[in-house]
Amino acid sequence: GLSQYSSDPRTEWDLSAHSTREQVLEALRNLRYKGGNTFTGLALTHVLEQNLKPDAGARLEAEKLVILLTDGKSQDDANLAAQTLKNLGIEIFAIGVKNADEAELRQVASEPLELTVYNVLDFPLLGSLVGKLTRVLCTRIKERSHKETTDTPVNTGPQLSPTDLKISAVTSKSMHLAWSPPLRPPKKYRVVYYPSKGGTPREVVLGGAESSLQLSNLTSQTEYVVSVIPVYDTAPGDGLRGVTSTLPLSSPRSLRVSELSHNSLRLSWKAAQGATHYLVLCSAAPDGAED
Repeated sequence: GLSQYSSDPRTEWDLSAHSTREQVLEALRNLRYKGGNTFTGLALTHVLEQNLKPDAGARLEAEKLVILLTDGKSQDDANLAAQTLKNLGIEIFAIGVKNADEAELRQVASEPLELTVYNVLDFPLLGSLVGKLTRVLCTRIKERSHKETTDTPVNTGPQLSPTDLKISAVTSKSMHLAWSPPLRPPKKYRVVYYPSKGGTPREVVLGGAESSLQLSNLTSQTEYVVSVIPVYDTAPGDGLRGVTSTLPLSSPRSLRVSELSHNSLRLSWKAAQGATHYLVLCSAAPDGAED
């Protein structure tokens, strides 16, 4: 599977899209470069929520590997998002080109770093990594596949997936989430939320018995993407996704002017709910405007 990212990650094709080498190579030849910012944390969250899912072709019993290719320093918290993937047993290989931040690559990648971190000076030099990286990836998959996986769920559906995400009580800085739990309770839930226009993902981890959450300290008049992901041991189940915008901040109303003199006037208004301070701006009206 392949996703490109800038400030808004984009899935190019899922794990289930192509079944032959020729199909993959043809898809690569038709790929168009996506320019823009470097929100690596958002991209890793996108991969977890959208690409490593059963309906995108991910088999829950299979080993999960993510190869991150970047040519710059992330503009959001890539380490937090990477740690979330690694906590779920997903192995990350980090490949830097040109202006990539070596320290960030080492933070994001899985251990052992001598096998998972690579850095080259320019894009043509990526070809020199192919042989070694192929051998390392295949070896890692074989090693990890021999580990015990008896507790990993091998099917999805209502038994392992929450349903009916409801977002209510939306204000300028908060919203309430509630969902129906799956028949088999998960070990925990990961609730990930972030502005749809790009921003640092935030995450809350809940116990498997919980089925609601109040999100607070949000930004007003902003569209948020919310995901609720059940986690069974080291594997995520099918999650829920919703999109909701917070309300604008309330405004003061009924502005009145009184007690006018040659150099002063009094203003009064109905308070704006939740306001802690007011900024009053005053300037002379332009010529010809009403006084």
